[in-house]
Amino acid sequence: MTQPKQTIGQDKKKANQRIEALRPDTKTNTKNRKETNMADQDFAKGLEGVIATDSKICRVDGINGKLYYRGYSIQELAANSTFEETTYLLIYGRLPSKTELADFQENMRGSRELNHTILNMIRDFPPQGAPMELLQSVISYLSSSLVHKIEHNSTCDCRRTLHQIAQITTVLATYQRFREGKEYLHSRKDLSHGANFLYLLRGTEPSEQEGRIMDICMILHAEHGLNASTFTARVVASSLASCYSSISAGIGSLSGSLHGGANEKLMDMVDEIGSIDNVDAWLDQALSEKRKVMGMGHRVYRTKDPRSIVMEEMFEKLAKERGERQLYDLLKKLETSFRERMEEKGKPIHPNVDFFSGAMYTLLGIERDLFTPIFAASRAPGWLAHILEQRQDNRIYRPASLFVGPDPRPYVAIDQR
Repeated sequence: MTQPKQTIGQDKKKANQRIEALRPDTKTNTKNRKETNMADQDFAKGLEGVIATDSKICRVDGINGKLYYRGYSIQELAANSTFEETTYLLIYGRLPSKTELADFQENMRGSRELNHTILNMIRDFPPQGAPMELLQSVISYLSSSLVHKIEHNSTCDCRRTLHQIAQITTVLATYQRFREGKEYLHSRKDLSHGANFLYLLRGTEPSEQEGRIMDICMILHAEHGLNASTFTARVVASSLASCYSSISAGIGSLSGSLHGGANEKLMDMVDEIGSIDNVDAWLDQALSEKRKVMGMGHRVYRTKDPRSIVMEEMFEKLAKERGERQLYDLLKKLETSFRERMEEKGKPIHPNVDFFSGAMYTLLGIERDLFTPIFAASRAPGWLAHILEQRQDNRIYRPASLFVGPDPRPYVAIDQR
C-alpha cells in the first residue's frame, strides 16, 4: 500500500522526536552532555552562524568591515609587511625579529626549487586538466618525496619545511612556462615571493612596484577565518592526517566554483560588457535574468570588504600609470550602478576582494586560469596556521545530521517490488 507523502517540515519534526528518544541520560553521561544538548536544536544549512571552534589566528569583523591577522589590521600589513613576514606571523603567532625574518626568508626562498620528478609531473600533466588539480597532485607528491624526509603525522612540526608554501608559485609559473613552450627557470633568492613569481612567469625581473603589488595581493588573500577551504583543512587535520593531506584537501575545496574562481568569472563578465557605455544596459538585462554580478557581496561583510579597498587603490594607480584607465572606469561604473540598484531594493551590496583582483592580475600579465591557483598559493600560510592550531587542542570533527528519511520499514524481496 502506498504511504502518504510527508513534508520536509513533518520529517524534521519526526527526526527531532527520534533524536530526543535516543538521547542518553545526561544525568549519568556527563561526558556527552554538551553533544546531546545539540539534539534540542534545529540544523543550520551550511553551518551558517554555527561556532565550530575558537581561534587566535584571524578576526573578520563583518559589521565594521575590518580584518585582522593575529591582531594586526590588514591595512597595516599591506602597507608595511611582506608576504614572507606575514607567513611567519600567521604560523608563529607573532612578528619576527630581524634575525628571525632573515632566517625564515632564507629557508623559504631555498625551498622554491622543483625536483625533476615534479618537473616531469608538470610536463606530463594532461592539457585538459585544471591547474588546481595539478597543485593537489604536487602537494600529495611532496608528502612522501621530500629530499630531507621527515615524519608527516600529527606530531611533526610543519614549520620545519616550507615546501607546501614556497613551491606552489614555482609550480604555477613553471606550468605556464611549459604551456608556452619555454624551459624551467630557477628562482632568485634576492627577490621577494611575489616578485619571484612574476620573474618566473615572464623570464624578466619585474619592476619594484610590480613585485610589491604581487606581494600585497598575496597578503590580502593569506587568511580569512573559517571559510570553506580552511574549515576543510581543519577537519582533515582533526583526523590526524598530515599537513600535506590537509592542504591538498583545502585546495580541493577552493577549486569549487562557490569558493574560488569569482575573479575569473568577473573578467569574463567584463569581456561580455565590452565598454563603459554598455554597463547600464548589460546590468539591466543581467538583473532581469537574475544573473549573479561577480565580485559583489560577501557572506560575512555587511560593508565594503577591507581587502577590496586596498586592492582598488593599487589597481587604480597601476591602471592610470599604464594607460589602462578605461578598465578601472568600467569596473567603478559597474560597482556604482549595481550598488544603486540594490540600495533601491533595500539591499546594500558592496565589492569584495575579487572585484578588482582579477583586473589587477590581468594588468600584471597573468593568465586567467591561474587566478584561483594564486589564491591557493596565497592562502597556504593560513591553512597551515589553522592546521597547527587544530593540533594544539584537537578533537576530531563529528557533527550530527538531522535525519529526515523514511521510518523503519521491512525489506521487500526483489520479485515482490
